[in-house]
Amino acid sequence: MYDVYLSAHKDLLVVPSGISVPLKLNGSWRKKKRAVRSVSEKIRADVQLRGYYRRKLVARAAGTVSG
Repeated sequence: MYDVYLSAHKDLLVVPSGISVPLKLNGSWRKKKRAVRSVSEKIRADVQLRGYYRRKLVARAAGTVSG
């Protein structure tokens, strides 16, 4: 199980359940209400290696067409 946090700067943080936010990741993090049971292989590998997974959430522009 994993805990998911969001920051005011639209960052996503995933840590194993019961583990607090790493000290080097300063800022205010809001914990999502429910724990996540499964994550992708990339996230799982990163959590195993570093103890956490962090990335920037990118907002998509509405009505844009890629091509």
